[in-house]
Amino acid sequence: MSLDLPFLIFVLGFAAILILRVPIALGMLATSVFYFMAAGIDPAIMAEKVLTNLYSAFIIIAVPLFVFTAKVMNTSKVSDMIYNFAHAMVGKVRGGLGHVNVIGSLIFSGMTGSAVADASGVGILEVTQMRKHGYDAGFSCAVTVTSATIGPVFPPSIPMIFYAMLSGASIGALFMGGMIPGILMSIALMIYIAYISNKRKYPMGDPFILGKFLRATFVAIPALLTPVILLGGIYSGIVTPTEAGALAAFYAIIIAFLVYRSLGIGQLWEVVVDTAKTTGVLSLIVGSAYAFSFIVAKEQIPQAVGELMLGITDNKYVLLLIINIVFLVLGMFIDTSTIMLVFIPMVLPLVKALGIDLTHFGVMIVLNMMIGLTTPPFGVLLFIVSGITKVPLQEIIRETMPLIVVLIVVLLLITYIPGIVLFLPDLLLK
Repeated sequence: MSLDLPFLIFVLGFAAILILRVPIALGMLATSVFYFMAAGIDPAIMAEKVLTNLYSAFIIIAVPLFVFTAKVMNTSKVSDMIYNFAHAMVGKVRGGLGHVNVIGSLIFSGMTGSAVADASGVGILEVTQMRKHGYDAGFSCAVTVTSATIGPVFPPSIPMIFYAMLSGASIGALFMGGMIPGILMSIALMIYIAYISNKRKYPMGDPFILGKFLRATFVAIPALLTPVILLGGIYSGIVTPTEAGALAAFYAIIIAFLVYRSLGIGQLWEVVVDTAKTTGVLSLIVGSAYAFSFIVAKEQIPQAVGELMLGITDNKYVLLLIINIVFLVLGMFIDTSTIMLVFIPMVLPLVKALGIDLTHFGVMIVLNMMIGLTTPPFGVLLFIVSGITKVPLQEIIRETMPLIVVLIVVLLLITYIPGIVLFLPDLLLK
């Protein structure tokens, strides 16, 4: 890594786009172009690198398919079926609707792999019901914000697809590795909800009625089968993760049109258009990130980062703590896509050199970034839930902070007990 003019332009340009809050894709692309011009390198090289990488990254095709699935599920009100099932299952416990919120998110996460889809779909329904039954508005929103983070940890997961593309880790192992951490997150959040509910005397849930539960289960079965079909298809070898994305999209249309009859042709067209817009933004981000990564590799920044961190300590447990702290801080100021596509490649060589399992590291870093979605000042989930519910951001943040601490405890557990992540992949895939 040399401190020549092109590199200085690169560093200063990247700092400027972060400070000025320029759209990350355009910012990375502009910074890369300025670097290439200053270095006297033909921009055609960058274009060739980007196109070559995109053509070979078959797994990334799954991303727009899962985005489409999430939008179909939300538009067709499948989230209502999930909520009714979770509500019927919880029974008469204090703070029951808070537990319903978490369980609903866990179930919904097995369909979409998106925290934003969870928060803006089933999460908003849950906030409405919690407030209606006497829960504080800030607490209701905080539970929704933090429970939505389960989505990208429990399979399928859109961030894990990006991580697999960057690291070469097995997407099947990553999906399976996220199961126990996702359940652990749910349990940890529910313990805190139970504590607060008893302290504040929130209302009891409805009594458990077997008939009501069976009816809700029967209605929700088509939706509940989604993760079974997806994960069963992947781990049986019938479909690849990319094909599973197509299967999920097809299945979502089938149950929305034929089973629940809650999606019309006009709504489907709106979903297709919305998905195309989202895919266009994601494609621009990924393409810009490839150009950015080319410069990062050329300037040997990962090696410099590795030498810097090894200069502090060569103990991998201490380094994992440092990495977690750095990424938690980054999550407070930078969006998840930037962290994933720009900063992950910088630390991967160090992770490999220390012999840290890529599946373990992938699940750890995805959970870390999900916590970033809930942290001020730029936590995306905070803004989404505040915008939809009209609850003041400050009120949500105040109630969210203790729940963030709960998630950080889970993060530390999976960081230092790799078996939590690796148990299922080691048991079933090796």
